[in-house]
Amino acid sequence: QVQLVESGGGLVQAGGSLRLSCAASGRTVSSYAMAWFRQAPGKEREFVAGISWSGDSTDSADSVKGRFTISRDNAKNTMYLRMNSLKPEDTAVYYCAASRYALRSVRGRYDYDLWGQGTQVTVSS
Repeated sequence: QVQLVESGGGLVQAGGSLRLSCAASGRTVSSYAMAWFRQAPGKEREFVAGISWSGDSTDSADSVKGRFTISRDNAKNTMYLRMNSLKPEDTAVYYCAASRYALRSVRGRYDYDLWGQGTQVTVSS
């Protein structure tokens, strides 16, 4: 059984940076598409960025394009999200997700069947 564990969240000032990690255990996720989602209080969970199984294809939401970079290291069974130029509106719980059925990034939350527990990111103004 695959477990996904996020880390790297915290409190940062606007304009700052954070790097989130998502470590998988239990089995390799190297053949799975993966993604980051986030959920702010009172809002729906939304797609942030996704990456194909090999890492050669990525996708990101318009709201984070040019500021966030998704990557993965299949040898370490880990995915990352580098977040630069953070804004208060980026404040949310960030979740990593994996799809056993997709090779390339997809944006729908119901396309992903494996989820981490989330890590809080708070950006102060």
